[in-house]
Amino acid sequence: MITVVGMGTGAAITEGPTGLTGLTGGAGTTGVPGAGGPLDVLAGAELVVGGRRHLEAVRVPVGVRQVVLGALAPALDVVAGYVRDGRRVVVLASGDPGFFGIVRALAERFGAQALEVRPGVSSVATAFARLGLPWDDAVVVSAHGRELRTAVQVCRARPKVAVLTGPGAGPAELGAALPGDRTLVVASALGDPVRERVERVTAAEAAVRDWGTAVSVVVCLDETRALGAVRTVAGPQASPARWALDEGEFGHRDSMITKFEVRALALARLGPRLGELVWDVGAGSGSVAVECARFGAAVVAVEKTADGVERIAANASAHGVEVQVVHGEAPGALAQLPDPDAVFVGGGGRELPAVVAACATRARRAVVVALAALDRVPAARAALTDAGFSCDGVLLQSSRLAPLPGDVTRLAATNPVFLLWGERPRATVEGVAQ
Repeated sequence: MITVVGMGTGAAITEGPTGLTGLTGGAGTTGVPGAGGPLDVLAGAELVVGGRRHLEAVRVPVGVRQVVLGALAPALDVVAGYVRDGRRVVVLASGDPGFFGIVRALAERFGAQALEVRPGVSSVATAFARLGLPWDDAVVVSAHGRELRTAVQVCRARPKVAVLTGPGAGPAELGAALPGDRTLVVASALGDPVRERVERVTAAEAAVRDWGTAVSVVVCLDETRALGAVRTVAGPQASPARWALDEGEFGHRDSMITKFEVRALALARLGPRLGELVWDVGAGSGSVAVECARFGAAVVAVEKTADGVERIAANASAHGVEVQVVHGEAPGALAQLPDPDAVFVGGGGRELPAVVAACATRARRAVVVALAALDRVPAARAALTDAGFSCDGVLLQSSRLAPLPGDVTRLAATNPVFLLWGERPRATVEGVAQ
């Protein structure tokens, strides 16, 4: 048996005269329903594994081998030897070890049936408790040993996000990458009666601080939506039940909007998702931007007209999503934006090939282009292939049912639209992601 014990904030352990003991009272603490009296979790253990601070915080009996967790694989190999010989192992971890913790690695290696897990309270739960906020509607993302940009895009897209940090992916790096309207709550040394700190700062303030090594978790908030609505299902909201919404569900000028048939295929090729960034360039009404945001992506809409900027913001607000609107003209307006995962290019004009080329240079995964002018298709296609994308496309022609006098129906043709899409080879995308 491997006993995994959560230490730290609200942990299901305490320091007693005989060393580390489990609390009494039920399956959530001792792991044994109705157990009476303290459980000495180190009694009979022949191997204790944990971080250096965990091992220093307990009284490991004399003669019991200790392994400091650094690289995981060598430590698991040592554990495997003890398990094979039927010898008892205790693993000390932070908070709830089943929440982005070591339980996953242990269960994969030794099977869940070999584990007795005694969880503490996770740093995420503790941080929200300190803030007095519910967190059933929060998104939790780990940047520990992972790419920071995923956490950044989730923070851009969602109003309440907890980020588990790591070296090179802490509050300063997160703050430097986020827009100025986000508040960061940096929780350090949670549970420590002397060193615990919970500080509310702007993204800009976080970016210029040295936060040290005691950061437990960072909560990123849109303060205007931090409380959230009553939820039935925890976690991020589900994908929309409907997409390719009717044009009437958006404000637009003189029918200058990507039609829903075109939008449906564009969304399929863009593949917007939580943790990614999408550009909508030449956004017009912002219908594509809003729909991508409804799928959970962080979205930047670039629009050159002032009334278009206002219209995009109004459409995003009406659909309850976050879209960052940039007033400017591509390709120049793209220079200061963070690299996107996918890009939608709408509209046309003589600058279209240069705009597509600029987008293709920056996009990590896909570029989709909608255009009406036949003459500009070859140049747009060349811009995609020159950037290393595989390119495909289709001419979309549709006819909609329309009423006629006498309670009869005709087919009304919409304007044909070329839709081109470029996709990076999968191996290239995976290499960039790593």
